[in-house]
Amino acid sequence: MKRIDEIDAFFSGRPPLSEKERANLNRARVQQHKEDGYQHLTELCRLGEYEAARQLANRNRSWGYEIVGEEVIDMNK
Repeated sequence: MKRIDEIDAFFSGRPPLSEKERANLNRARVQQHKEDGYQHLTELCRLGEYEAARQLANRNRSWGYEIVGEEVIDMNK
């Protein structure tokens, strides 16, 4: 630990992120959101709740998935 006289009260603790770092973090957040959505959709399909999965996929188009029959399909492929 630092002594009290060594602490700078105006230092925020970490430097601000560069644009590249900010873009990488944003890309990772979007990818994680998409993966979480896929998990939700596959779980609903596994439980036989195809209509609920279809509605969830339609409400969250940004995930990029749709329900065709009883499967989760990636619309981007």
